[in-house]
Amino acid sequence: MRVTKIKKSTLIRKVCIMLLCVGAGWYLKARLTPQVPNMSGMDGGTPYVLTKQVKLAEISPKKSYIGRVEAIKSVDLKPQITGYVEKVLFKEGGLVNEGDILFIIEQKRYLANVELRQAELDSAKANLVKTERDYKRQKSLSKQNYASKATLDTSESNYLQAKAAVAQAEANLELAKIDLDYTEIKAPFTGYIGKANITEGNYVTSSSDNLARIVQVSPIRVSFAVTDKDMLEARQANMKEITMQTELVLPNGQILTEPVQSVFSGNEIDSQTATINIYAEYENAQKLLIPGNYIDIKVGDKEPQLAILVPQAALAQDENGNYVVVVDDKNIAEQRRVVLGDPVEDYQIVLEGLSSEDKVIIQGLQKVKNGQEVKAQLVTDTQEAK
Repeated sequence: MRVTKIKKSTLIRKVCIMLLCVGAGWYLKARLTPQVPNMSGMDGGTPYVLTKQVKLAEISPKKSYIGRVEAIKSVDLKPQITGYVEKVLFKEGGLVNEGDILFIIEQKRYLANVELRQAELDSAKANLVKTERDYKRQKSLSKQNYASKATLDTSESNYLQAKAAVAQAEANLELAKIDLDYTEIKAPFTGYIGKANITEGNYVTSSSDNLARIVQVSPIRVSFAVTDKDMLEARQANMKEITMQTELVLPNGQILTEPVQSVFSGNEIDSQTATINIYAEYENAQKLLIPGNYIDIKVGDKEPQLAILVPQAALAQDENGNYVVVVDDKNIAEQRRVVLGDPVEDYQIVLEGLSSEDKVIIQGLQKVKNGQEVKAQLVTDTQEAK
C-alpha cells in the first residue's frame, strides 16, 4: 500500500484555519448570549432587591366555601286514584303557577260516583225524616198509654239508625268528592316542572311512578359547611342572629351579589368533619341559581373595614413565626414580625407589625440579613401587571 506524505506547509495552514474557526465561534457566542445582571449584589456585594409599598384598603374580608343550591320546596307528583290519563296540560320544562291543573285523570266514573253518593244521602235524609216523625208520634202515644214500651223502643231504634245512615252517606259523599278532586292534579306551588313521565292514554294507579317533578326556584336556598371554629367566632361576637354579605360565583365565573333574605344554621356539629351547615335564602330573581348546582360562596362581614395588605411574595416564616423584611428610607433592611389575618386574592391582611408607609421586599428576600444595606427598586402595581 502506498502512503502519501503530507507537506508541512499544508498541515500548518489547516491548523491555522481550525484555530480561526474556534475563535470565531467563541466570539459569536459571547455576542449572541444575553447578559444576565448579577442579582446577588451590586456596588461591591450590596444585595439587589425589589420592594413594594404596603396597601391600606377598605375591604370586607370574605371566606370562600363550596355551596350547593337547593330547592326550598320540591315535589314528586303521584296519582292518588286509578284511571286513564286524559290530558297533560303543561309545557315540559316550563314555569307552572300554584293551582295550575297539570294532569286530568278520567273524571266520568268519579263524577258518577259523586252523584250516586249524593242520591244515597238524599235517600238517607228522607228516611231520617220519616223515622223521626214516627218516633215522636210513638213517644207522644206512650205518654198517653196508647203505645207499648216495645213499640216506642223499636221506633227510637229506627230513628237512631236513620241518623247514623245519614252520617255514613255524608261521609261517603265526601270521600267521593275527594276522589273527584284527585282527578285533577294541580301544582302545589309555583316552580319549574320537568318532563312528563306519564303521557295521555296511560293507566295509572296510586302505586304508579311519579307523573312529574316540580322544584321551586324563587326563593331558593344555598347550603354550605363552615368549621366549628368559624361558628364559635360568630357566637363569641355576641351575634343575636347570623347576618352576612355574600358573593355567589356561578360555574361560568359570573358573580351574583343578591342580598340574603334569611339565614340559619344547623343544630349540631358533624363529629366526623367538625363542620356545621349554614343555609342562606335568596330571591333568585334572575333564575340563575339552579337546584343541584355547586357554586363558590364568599362570605364576609356587613361593614367594610380598613386593613393593611401585604403581597404574598413578601411573607416568610421561621421557627418563631411569620415575618417580612422592610426597607427604610436609608435602604436598610429590617425584619418585622407580623400577625396575619385572612388572605385577600394575592395579598394577606396584616393585623400587627406594619404601617401603611412601609415598603416590603418581594424579591431577593433570601439574600438579605437583618440590618443590612440593600439596593432597592420599588415596583408599582402597573409594572407588576406588565
